[in-house]
Amino acid sequence: MSTKPTLARNDGHAETTGSAIVVGASLAGLMSALTLARTGVEVTLLERSDDSGRTGAALHVEHDLLNRLTGRTRINRRDAIPAGLQTWHSVHDGLRAAARADSRIRLLPNTIVDAAAQNHNDAWVTTRDGRKFHADIVIGADGHRSTIRRHVAPDKPHSEFAGYVIWIGIAQESELRARSWPDGVDFLSSTNGPLLGYPLPAKDGTLTPGRRQLGFAWYDATRNTLLRKSGAIDGSVVQHSLTADQIPEEIYRELGAEARAEFPSPWRDAILDCVNRRAVIGTPISEYVPNNLANGRIALVGDAAHVPTPMTGSGFSASLHDAEALAKAITAHGVKGPAAKLALATYERTRLTDARRLVQSGQQFSRSLARGVAA
Repeated sequence: MSTKPTLARNDGHAETTGSAIVVGASLAGLMSALTLARTGVEVTLLERSDDSGRTGAALHVEHDLLNRLTGRTRINRRDAIPAGLQTWHSVHDGLRAAARADSRIRLLPNTIVDAAAQNHNDAWVTTRDGRKFHADIVIGADGHRSTIRRHVAPDKPHSEFAGYVIWIGIAQESELRARSWPDGVDFLSSTNGPLLGYPLPAKDGTLTPGRRQLGFAWYDATRNTLLRKSGAIDGSVVQHSLTADQIPEEIYRELGAEARAEFPSPWRDAILDCVNRRAVIGTPISEYVPNNLANGRIALVGDAAHVPTPMTGSGFSASLHDAEALAKAITAHGVKGPAAKLALATYERTRLTDARRLVQSGQQFSRSLARGVAA
């Protein structure tokens, strides 16, 4: 069955300028869908899953994020995504709500894409259940294990394991005994690797004492054997994270003992709370330095395009810059006919050098961490 986006919808946007398939509805996919819709492109956003299993990740949000993405000068205060350090879930929820409210964006959940292709006239993706979706362009926003990357960069389809895992968790202030509260991000060292600790707003976005949260990202290059035995790593390719129920009891006990020995309060308390609740995620880190971001009518954004270590602190902002550069190129050239290839080639010229530099800037840290533990 073949499916094309309906182009008749209108909610006050400018005239429709074309169509796009965005594969992946995580942060990069949602932001790209919003900027594309702003330019008049009808977007079919294919979501593999709702990412409900994530926990602990945090990122820095720039001011007026939704204004930048949608082009709207006024955003309802309750819909706005606050600036500063926020949980992954709160940012994702805000972006997803904005996408659902935009009639140029059609979000299809539980849609697994197996392949992408193109010809002179359009591009399309094929799903696992046999459907085909056609559009003027296809944008791969499907993460570090991108399927669409195989079409854009067939000679370099995989990101590579960086040599360590990050243990991630979030604790509620109300469950901690800590008397002091950090003013900002803390960076602490340990035998296994550094710890980034970050204070976060409450789940409702407020900063009321007693309701806030503490998040942590604990870098660890000593448990690669576990990652390989569990299948999280196959060769040099990251296959999946370790969810809370996939982490062996022995590892939980070891993490608890190491936290007690290595870290002061409140970070020790936050780690022990997450360990005791079995609320930790183990994320093996991969890296990908791109050689290209586009091939004809198909292009990559976010972690599908470039995968830096989280230590750079710039992955989310890079995805935002991808989305904005994509929209700018399409505004300049359009997506109909031969213009699509020109637009995506312009996007690649705009973003490729910065994307490569970002990933390379974190590789020295990754190699140093892996060497230090090996030594």
